[in-house]
Amino acid sequence: MDGERSGHDVDVLVVGGGQAGLAMSEHLSERGITHLVLERHRIAERWRSQRWDTLVANGPAWHDRFPSLEFVDVEPDAFASKEQVADYFVAYAEKIGAPVRCGVEVTAVRRNTGAPGFWVQSSAGSLNTRFVVAATGPFQRPVIPPIVPPDAGPVQIHSSAYRNPAQLPEGAVLVVGAGSSGVQIADDLRRSGRRVYLSVGPHDRPPRRYRGRDFCWWLGVLGKWDADTPPQGAEHVTIAVSGARGGHTVDFRALAGDGIHLVGMTTSFDGGRLRFAPDLGENITGGDASYLRLLDEADAYVARNGLDLPEEPRARIVGPDPQCVRDPLLELDLADAGVTSIVWATGFATDYGWLHVDAFDENGQPKHRRGVSAEPGVYFLGLPWLSRRGSSFIWGVWHDAKYVADHIVTQQGYLAYGADTSGAAI
Repeated sequence: MDGERSGHDVDVLVVGGGQAGLAMSEHLSERGITHLVLERHRIAERWRSQRWDTLVANGPAWHDRFPSLEFVDVEPDAFASKEQVADYFVAYAEKIGAPVRCGVEVTAVRRNTGAPGFWVQSSAGSLNTRFVVAATGPFQRPVIPPIVPPDAGPVQIHSSAYRNPAQLPEGAVLVVGAGSSGVQIADDLRRSGRRVYLSVGPHDRPPRRYRGRDFCWWLGVLGKWDADTPPQGAEHVTIAVSGARGGHTVDFRALAGDGIHLVGMTTSFDGGRLRFAPDLGENITGGDASYLRLLDEADAYVARNGLDLPEEPRARIVGPDPQCVRDPLLELDLADAGVTSIVWATGFATDYGWLHVDAFDENGQPKHRRGVSAEPGVYFLGLPWLSRRGSSFIWGVWHDAKYVADHIVTQQGYLAYGADTSGAAI
């Protein structure tokens, strides 16, 4: 049923004009479903304004894209810059004719009373829709742990606000978080001549390339992208990988060799002194184990399939622990160390304050199965582990959107049964 016949302005409202929203739009259009995509800023805005200047994609261009459009200005094995990624999504929206309205913020969604569908309030007015897809993704609200008081002295920013070393006051910098963002920002700062401390927590660190293939390829052929649940206890373990400078394997020992002082997890602050957990060696060892485990699985896959891929014994060489790992720093006087800035690469939280429906658990997390919400007619898209490990990646969200679109079509069929031309059930 079309939007006009159903009594709704559109069949589906998609909230968010990033990778998830555009993937959703493509699949809805292919099925002839009227819809509208509302984006409060520009298409793929976070790639432009919430990333540092030198950021590139963490996956190669052949992998981190939608199936029907290649990057025109990036070699397949290269890593697109943040502006190239944003431009890619703009081009994709044009290619599929996505009905995107930019500069419109959705402020409230509520289920209609005594009528099907939802009432939506936005900065551009209100509308009615039969279905709502929350495609705002996982990077909605930057999280800074309440460890260091705002008035403690150092400038404190989240990684989403970091652009380049010049924006920070002169002096040393502490970067908290050893995922891709924290590692790359720490390296960016060190290369500018700053003294850098990097707080390292539990992490996985896959090889960038092994035996001539990118780790994205290995995760694919080994079936790891399709894992539907994270390993027990590893739901929030970060992945340290980098596409910077052509792509390279993250090696914390090498970072220490370049002058970055590694410390354990940041735990507390008192009297101008930061304290760190005595877990640095354990975290480094854990990252090594994940790295070597993937090499073992890759070697087994090569042998099992008789592939002619070059052996790479040097990849298994793990150097000696640097001094900062052997004798970890457990406390740091920020003033004495000259630390004038802290960059918190500590992730994000979701924020669905605009979505006033019964679709969340006691912790405010979406209740869903493969994006199909516990609240009929509401869908989520673009979240980590929505259906599999690859769900929050560009190609993964495209496949999740297809599933959600199929579910919407099925529901439309049920709703159309026995309906007259006004949309009322007979």
